[in-house]
Amino acid sequence: MNFDNTKPILVFGGPYSNLQATQAMHHEAQRLCIAPSQIICTGDVVAYAANPEETTQNIRDWGIHVVAGNCEEQLAEGAKDCGCGFEEGSVCDLLSRAWYPFALSQISTASQAWMADLPKSLRFTYCGLDVHVLHGGREQTNRFIFGSEHAILEEESSAINADLVLAGHAGIPFVNRMKRATWVNAGVIGIPANDGTPDVWYALLEPAEDQQHAQVSLKRLSYDHVTAAAIMRKSGHANGYARSILTGIWPSHDVLPQAELDQTGKKLRQRTAKITATMKRVPEVA
Repeated sequence: MNFDNTKPILVFGGPYSNLQATQAMHHEAQRLCIAPSQIICTGDVVAYAANPEETTQNIRDWGIHVVAGNCEEQLAEGAKDCGCGFEEGSVCDLLSRAWYPFALSQISTASQAWMADLPKSLRFTYCGLDVHVLHGGREQTNRFIFGSEHAILEEESSAINADLVLAGHAGIPFVNRMKRATWVNAGVIGIPANDGTPDVWYALLEPAEDQQHAQVSLKRLSYDHVTAAAIMRKSGHANGYARSILTGIWPSHDVLPQAELDQTGKKLRQRTAKITATMKRVPEVA
């Protein structure tokens, strides 16, 4: 897989069936003059919101790179649940019992076939960096990994053996430089980042002037969240997430580590970080 080292790469996760946010992301890419061949989605195209098939079709027609999230894996198989990894009986688990059957009922056979063909990961070189893209964890697609979980990030980074990891699933953007890699979660566009604002998030990976390293920027994206929430409320399948789209606060904090829980309702800042090869990589064993 080849990317143009002289141009930015746009990365986003979790469209979550939110057609309005997906359209806004598409328009933002056009505004930035970023071609589909330079765009990556880290999975979970379908989830909480009201337009699973329309959102999937938008992503398919766009022609961007997509890795399979757990929702794509489950929907492709026609499974009975989302496979999100929620603790049984938790609020997130109970909410999923409403939105997942709705999503499954709306997805076409053609979209299921497309989901079944999505890769679990991507690997490529960009500005001299070995880049690995995945949804959650290396072995566990639905593994929640947050920025405060340094031990888990070190464990995963060592197993992945790359300079830069681009990931999704957890829903809150962060950049964390580990011993073996820089780990970037671009956030998601389908719901806010639990920071008390309706904005959603994406990332831009760009070459430095010498093209021997890169920089990554975490960016806010505004969109027509009022319409997205209204459509969800009309369908009635996920009112908790409809409120979240308006308030910027998640309907449940079951999955959050204490550090991220303590940041609930506190506005996240945009940031830019330099990305370099952190150390000589361990040779892959055949």
